[in-house]
Amino acid sequence: VSMFATIGYIVPEYWRFPGSLCERYAAPIKFADMPNGLQAISKLPALGLFQIVLFAGLIETNVYNEQVNDEPGNYGAGFLGLRSVGIMNTGIQDPDVRKKKLNAELANGRLAMMAIIGMFFQDGLTGSAWGDWSNYTDSPLRAFEGEL
Repeated sequence: VSMFATIGYIVPEYWRFPGSLCERYAAPIKFADMPNGLQAISKLPALGLFQIVLFAGLIETNVYNEQVNDEPGNYGAGFLGLRSVGIMNTGIQDPDVRKKKLNAELANGRLAMMAIIGMFFQDGLTGSAWGDWSNYTDSPLRAFEGEL
């Protein structure tokens, strides 16, 4: 989840879908008008937030709901989850290669967790995940700035 969240923070800085996010709402919202990061929560209609939570719940309960071989996190989805959409692969047969790839995946997931928390923190303080810290005037690091 944190890997998708990290990508979801980065991509809108460089590219947006064309057109409208929702047309049948009281005031149509275009993708270009939607702010990035935490500011998007205030602009998102309640029905849109409901759809996101409903979709995540359906995926959680219907797609990734049973473990394979009693391995935590192994849902039998295969590489990039392709097995869950009907594209089958045989998986990794060599146990050493499998262990190495699973450890790499865990490390990447942990890195993405740190990245998204860092982006949330910086966005909350500066108003942007790529914010300029010089604009953050309430920083405790500036406490003794006038005394120098």
